[in-house]
Amino acid sequence: MNIKGLLFGSAAALAAASSAHAADAVVAAEPEPLNYVRICDAYGVGYFYIPGTETCIKIGGKIRTEGEWYDAYNPSSRVGTLWHDRTELNIDTATDTEFGALKTNTIFRWEWNDGGSTSSKLLFANISLGGFTVGKLDSQYNLYAGYAGDVINDDVIYDGPYELNQLTYNYDSGTGFTGVISLEDSNSTSTGDASYGASWWTDDKENHYAPDVVAGLGYTTGTLGFKVVGGYDSIVEEGAIKARIDAKLGGVEAFLMGGWNTDGDKLNKYAGTNQDRSACPVDHPELCGWGDWALWGGVGVPFNDKLKWNLQLAYTDSKIFEATTNLKFNPVKNLLVEPELTYVHYDSINDDTVAGILRFERNF
Repeated sequence: MNIKGLLFGSAAALAAASSAHAADAVVAAEPEPLNYVRICDAYGVGYFYIPGTETCIKIGGKIRTEGEWYDAYNPSSRVGTLWHDRTELNIDTATDTEFGALKTNTIFRWEWNDGGSTSSKLLFANISLGGFTVGKLDSQYNLYAGYAGDVINDDVIYDGPYELNQLTYNYDSGTGFTGVISLEDSNSTSTGDASYGASWWTDDKENHYAPDVVAGLGYTTGTLGFKVVGGYDSIVEEGAIKARIDAKLGGVEAFLMGGWNTDGDKLNKYAGTNQDRSACPVDHPELCGWGDWALWGGVGVPFNDKLKWNLQLAYTDSKIFEATTNLKFNPVKNLLVEPELTYVHYDSINDDTVAGILRFERNF
């Protein structure tokens, strides 16, 4: 073989090898994508595993902006429009253990009000395991009973305290029977900086160490529910009991709730008031509260999957009457537009209040 033939042969071999390699490159499989986040569906929608752990985490929150016209909690208010903005960040975690799910719940809140007033706080921070919960969340007097109606101003007639540190045990039989018992922080400070009720009456007391006590029982079926819950204020040494009935018929929801104060001449943490001091005579602060008893009732009627109408009525032995109605409109998923109107009549001072709110809220 001469040199020319050898060169041509080598070139042909290289060309064939290159063609084969090019053909292989065309048909080569793409590398499989890596899954950087593992979905954790054991605790509900939105949870995922923290990388490298067996702990699931869920991050959510809300952004709210609303205009308020007059004040349903203050008959002497003559302020026109107030604008209020709020952002909340929710962080929930859960890990499976031999005693059930070990969970935490944390909510941070930032708020801005007209006039440049800005505030931030740790709204909730609690740990739960095996039915026990310890940390900060709303009083079980409200949580267990279910608050009041599906309106913004649901506590114009005071229905209980919020945001308290507590040690709580919740029982659920799985057959409809439930129960709760809770030892709750009595907010014994010397600053008057309580997280419940109107600040002019809250019963803080320096160097008070006994907790408040809340207990409740209930039974719920698919269409009916009944709960009774009581709270004892260890500072005032009085308390209150609430009983509530809920009913569902089709999409319509209704409730009736009654409360009894152990001493109608006193305000306590479980039968107090959210009203401004101007809502009752100077020499009768108890008339800003329930008196001996209070009643709430309400109904919610969905027109379709985007629009719902709500109504709440409430009345007290101290002759405070409240009526609130709203429309909850969800034009798209996780977006709420909510106009609301509240009327309050105070018999003891012969005065009335009409207040309105227009709320926009985005949940995520």
